[in-house]
Amino acid sequence: MKKARKATNKGAGPYYHISSVAEMYGIHPQTLRLYEREGLLAPSRSDGNTRLYSAEDLKRLEIILNLIRDLGVNLAGVEVVLNMRAKIERIEVEVTEFIDYVSREFIQGREEEFEARRRSLVHVRPGGMVKVKTRDE
Repeated sequence: MKKARKATNKGAGPYYHISSVAEMYGIHPQTLRLYEREGLLAPSRSDGNTRLYSAEDLKRLEIILNLIRDLGVNLAGVEVVLNMRAKIERIEVEVTEFIDYVSREFIQGREEEFEARRRSLVHVRPGGMVKVKTRDE
């Protein structure tokens, strides 16, 4: 279960109170509290311990409501889907980092060679010398 984070105004967008969010999405505030108890949402808290929902929280809530309302997924299924989305996002970051590493280590400094190969009519792999037999041999 995620811990609630403290609300800060450091470059963050607006925060919404639980009643505003409930009204915007046509749900009861208790439903939002349930999603928080189940670990699906983790709104920030003010100094007075009031729940404050950020734009990121609202995007996550929209995904949850889409899964529940439109696709008929139960809360356990929603948790699985959200966890899989988080894993996919982490994998995407790792793949991007790997591609950047490969680019730095193997391509950097050899851009002209790779570009020449890409533009060639017939792609030729670099290879060793091949002895060709002549008729005289």
